[in-house]
Amino acid sequence: MKITLKFNLVLAGVLTAGFAITALVSYQILQQTARREVVERAGLMMEAALAVRGYTIDEVAPLLRMQMKRDFLPQTVPAYAATQSFNKLREAHKEYSYKEATLNPTNPRDRAVDWEADIIQQFRNGVAQRETIGVRDTPTGASLYMARPIQIKNPPCLVCHSTVEAAPRTMLARYGNANGFGWKLEEIVGAQIMSVPMEVPVAQARRAFLAFMGSLAAVFVAIVIVLNVMLRLLILQPVARLAAIADDVSRGKMDAPEFDERGRDEIGVLAASFNRMRRSLDKAMKMLDE
Repeated sequence: MKITLKFNLVLAGVLTAGFAITALVSYQILQQTARREVVERAGLMMEAALAVRGYTIDEVAPLLRMQMKRDFLPQTVPAYAATQSFNKLREAHKEYSYKEATLNPTNPRDRAVDWEADIIQQFRNGVAQRETIGVRDTPTGASLYMARPIQIKNPPCLVCHSTVEAAPRTMLARYGNANGFGWKLEEIVGAQIMSVPMEVPVAQARRAFLAFMGSLAAVFVAIVIVLNVMLRLLILQPVARLAAIADDVSRGKMDAPEFDERGRDEIGVLAASFNRMRRSLDKAMKMLDE
């Protein structure tokens, strides 16, 4: 077996092991990074929804208070404003979904389904404090969710949700008097829930992984090529020339040229030693002829 083949077999084994270990570690890291980026983006969207809620309560609702006496305007409802605002944002981020799930909502579309109600109960029972993140199974696959509690901290909210008697007549005419009442200050009544399919962070991690491993494979191939070229130029070719000269000398061709002693590396030291040995042999042969 030639040195080149032995060298490449060992090098291929080392690089393959390193490639496999790198692939395993990097894929896990990239998955964690992609999930963290998705969660951070969901958090920013949720903060935007909170900002819309606050803006609606502080600035929009007071301006429309007089009109509310003639006709109920959903634009004055923080949950409605936040949801509508997110629907506009969702045009650029279709994979995300947002809901202000409530146990006892005025608008039926905000009613919490079973898994959302469980999250709200966790907040109400103190199991989760300010935020919870998890993964749930859906008919279309796993889904990553982030949830934060909706707590009644603003007294103006109770105008519509404390008692039927205190609620605007226009709101009762639109939604009835059966739901959305009995809320209390500081009570957790629902949760902001942002959901995104797990395929999103997985796909991001897969794309980054393929790009990284492709680049790494290209680097490994370049390393193999460079090392083989260096092996051939610095070791194999000089050794082959030295072996050819040694073969000529062993056959009695003392007029064979000396090996070029370039450099101070191991090949240069070997060439110098070989040339000294050849000159010594030449002198010995001449002394025998005398």
